[in-house]
Amino acid sequence: QVQLVESGGGLVQAGDSLRLFCAASGRMFSMYDMAWFRQAPGKEREFVVAIAKTSGSTYYADFVKGRFTISRDNGKNTVYLQMNSLKPEDSAVYYCAARWGIIGSYTYGYQYWGQGTQVTVSS
Repeated sequence: QVQLVESGGGLVQAGDSLRLFCAASGRMFSMYDMAWFRQAPGKEREFVVAIAKTSGSTYYADFVKGRFTISRDNGKNTVYLQMNSLKPEDSAVYYCAARWGIIGSYTYGYQYWGQGTQVTVSS
């Protein structure tokens, strides 16, 4: 089992950057696929990006390609989300998620979730 805590959210202006952090506790962090999701008010939670446990391959939603970058440091049990060129439509609560033993698309199957961190982008 793994516990996740996000941080790094805040209020920024359009075009600015933010870096989100997801600190994981528990064993065998390197064996989890990790992802970021987001949920804006009145909308469903949506997949943003994932990073595979072994290969470190990354998978991005089309709306963040070229602007967001996910990375992980298994030695520090941390996942990062670098967000550049932020837009007002990126405003949402961002959630870190982890999954174990799931095969297939990286957009689903996450068993563990953090509490979320708010990102607000003003125009």
